[in-house]
Amino acid sequence: MDYNTQRKQLPLPEYGRTIQQMVDYCCTIEDGEERSKAAHTVIAIMGNMNPHLRDVADFKHKLWDHLAIMSDFKLNIEWPYPLPNLELLSEKPEKLPYSENNFKYVHYGKFTEQILAKIHEIDDPDEKDALISVMANHMKRSYMVWKKEHISDEIIFRELIKLTKGEYEIPSDLKLGDFKEALVSNSTKNNSKTGRRKTHKRRK
Repeated sequence: MDYNTQRKQLPLPEYGRTIQQMVDYCCTIEDGEERSKAAHTVIAIMGNMNPHLRDVADFKHKLWDHLAIMSDFKLNIEWPYPLPNLELLSEKPEKLPYSENNFKYVHYGKFTEQILAKIHEIDDPDEKDALISVMANHMKRSYMVWKKEHISDEIIFRELIKLTKGEYEIPSDLKLGDFKEALVSNSTKNNSKTGRRKTHKRRK
C-alpha cells in the first residue's frame, strides 16, 4: 500500500497532492512557452478551488506566491508578480507574550479586576456609580455561569470592595439582577448531556 505518510511532504497541503503533482510536472516541461501555459492553467485550477476569493484584492498575487512555494522556486517562467522573499518565509514567528500576572478571582476574569483597579481615576460620581453597577452585575452573572450556583449580592459587594481596594463605597440602594437564566441554561445543557448519555447506553 502507498500511504501519504510515506510520500513527500506537501509544502502547502491545502491544495492537495494532485495539484502538487501538476506543479511538479510543470517544472519538467522543457519548452518555455508550454511551461508558462501549464503554469497559468495550474493557477486557474487553484483559483477555482476558492471561487469566493476571486474578488479579494491580491488574490491572484497570493496564488502565484503559492505556486512559487510549491515549485520550491524552481519553476522557470516569466512571473507576473515579484517572488516572495525566501528569508521571510523561513523566519520563525515571534512568540506571543503571555500575561504572567496571577489574578485572584478567576471566575470574574482579568479585565474585571483591571477595570475596578482603576475606578479611582473616575472623578464624576454619577459615572462612577454607573460603572460600579454595571461591573457588580457582570460579576454576579459571571460567578453564576462559572460556578453554576447562586450567589448573594452581599458577597458580590464584599469582593467588589476588595477589588477596588476599599476606595469605593457601595450605594445602599444598589440591587443586582437575579440572572436565573444563567442557572437555567446551565441546567438545561447538563440535562441534555445526561439524556444523550443514557440514550447511548440503552442503544448499546
